[in-house]
Amino acid sequence: MTEPPRPPGAGDPGNYPPEPPTAPLSGAPGPGGYPPPGGYPPPTGDQPPSGGYPPAGDYPPPGGYPPPGGGYPTGGAYGGPGGYANNEDKTWALVAHFGGAVGMIVSGGVLGWIAPLVAMLARGSQSPTVRAHAVAALNFQLIWSIVGLVGWVLTCILIGFIGVGAAVILGLVFGIIAGIKANEGQLYRYPLSANFIK
Repeated sequence: MTEPPRPPGAGDPGNYPPEPPTAPLSGAPGPGGYPPPGGYPPPTGDQPPSGGYPPAGDYPPPGGYPPPGGGYPTGGAYGGPGGYANNEDKTWALVAHFGGAVGMIVSGGVLGWIAPLVAMLARGSQSPTVRAHAVAALNFQLIWSIVGLVGWVLTCILIGFIGVGAAVILGLVFGIIAGIKANEGQLYRYPLSANFIK
């Protein structure tokens, strides 16, 4: 059996085929590619310091470095990141909205106002954000709890199931929507609500 022919220089130790010529990089400043003939131009001051070292002078600067972008975003209707001063405020706002929705389901459309009231009493005096969320949820849940209660009273003549059903469904749907908005840092204005609590 015979071997196939080898390319020139193949198989001989130390004798490799010549490498193809390389084209210069596109956009290279000189005909030979990088580095340009004669070296790189001197820095103009807009480049980072060489060697990974911090710039000369005060390090770190007095007062620390500012956050990227020049400040913290105000993500919602209230100041602070995400619209809340801290996670506790966000938690209580969510308790007011989602707790109202759950309370309407569990109680048959009558006790959806308890969770917003608890949120307002527990954290409303310390946080205006939580108070605004709790008051909005409390006003809405009070209206529909009254409708649910009247519906239960009228069940003896069979028309009350409509009121109970409306109270449960609306309390659930709008409570969930308000909770989602509160999670994003926004205050939700409930439809079909009244301002009993200011």
